[in-house]
Amino acid sequence: MTAETVILVLVVITALGFDFTNGFHDTANAMATSIATGALKPKVAVTLSAILNLVGAFLSVEVALTVTNAVVKIQGSDGAPKPDLVDDGGSALLMIILAGLVGGIVWNVFTWLLGLPSSSSHALFGGLIGAALAGLGVAGVNWNGDGSKLDGVVGKVVLPAFMSPVIAGVVAAIGTWLVFKVTVGVATRYTDRGFRWGQIGSASLVSLAHGTNDAQKTMGVITLALIATGDWTDTESIPLWVKVSCAVAIAAGTYLGGWRIIRTLGKGLVEISPPQGMAAESASAAVILVSSHLGFALSTTHVATGSILGSGVGRPGAEVRWRVALRMVAAWLITLPSAAVVGAAMWWVGDLIGGLPGALVIFAVLCVLAALMWLRARRHPVDHTNVNDEWDAAEPAEPAAVP
Repeated sequence: MTAETVILVLVVITALGFDFTNGFHDTANAMATSIATGALKPKVAVTLSAILNLVGAFLSVEVALTVTNAVVKIQGSDGAPKPDLVDDGGSALLMIILAGLVGGIVWNVFTWLLGLPSSSSHALFGGLIGAALAGLGVAGVNWNGDGSKLDGVVGKVVLPAFMSPVIAGVVAAIGTWLVFKVTVGVATRYTDRGFRWGQIGSASLVSLAHGTNDAQKTMGVITLALIATGDWTDTESIPLWVKVSCAVAIAAGTYLGGWRIIRTLGKGLVEISPPQGMAAESASAAVILVSSHLGFALSTTHVATGSILGSGVGRPGAEVRWRVALRMVAAWLITLPSAAVVGAAMWWVGDLIGGLPGALVIFAVLCVLAALMWLRARRHPVDHTNVNDEWDAAEPAEPAAVP
């Protein structure tokens, strides 16, 4: 087995690890409101979400192709990898991908520890961009595409990041306002029962939509690595085994349940009633599905958070905890650059050591950092038994300290 093959195996394992963290990090996007309102029991919710994420991962490859073609400049105009990146068996490109994945995973686990619903998508793209900048320079990143359409980092990553939560929030606010307007005079016990059933349907749709968007990103990364080593040449499709492994990884992570983030989204932003929950989830699903169809690699976290905030704004008299929302926005703003710094640092370490030893050191650093953060989280565990406890006003300052 050659050194390049071993590095490729490390990249695939790390990519599936990122997919797993993406699953438990983003479970809240689909199920936080249903769990908060009691429409679904916590364990039932994550099981349902996992199954639908698995199914959704097979429904589209547009976002996966965005990752392979629109972020890092490794291909010429004919779609083939640039010769200077694959002359050494692809090890130079594999090092960039591995370092970028480490940047994404470290940020995902760190924000999970803090209970912050930051963007897994931006963590991944940030890590890849940082590693590409370190390894290839500014010209190694596809910033704007060829200018003929919305493409590159700006067109397919940055712009959707700003637009999607606003659009989702407006749709959810209007939907919530209409729901409460139409149901004036109807007994709460009847509306809540009906909307809880509606929530199950809308939350299921969000989970399905999440699979069509987020699972694709890891498929794209693994395909990128296969292209680098010459094990795959078709830039317009994804290998079947890659689809299956990524779908299983994100479903397994979803089933684990990112309870810390579920708590923040379900209890920390606004006290959600069933009508609000259904409006928020419906808005999220609509925005995510449209974006997946267009190939926009948006953040489902941004969409879900915008929808929940919109449902609070749209309900007369609802209390929105803007302090918590501002902490989330701050995390959003620093996610891409923070992951980029980690990705760049990991590339420098790997390049300094060189070859297979460098890749092994990067992988070892990832394992150590992830283990330390997991052990820190065990001091104040959040799980299905306490995820719906009343929100403490002190939690925005220390969300990990839930009893």
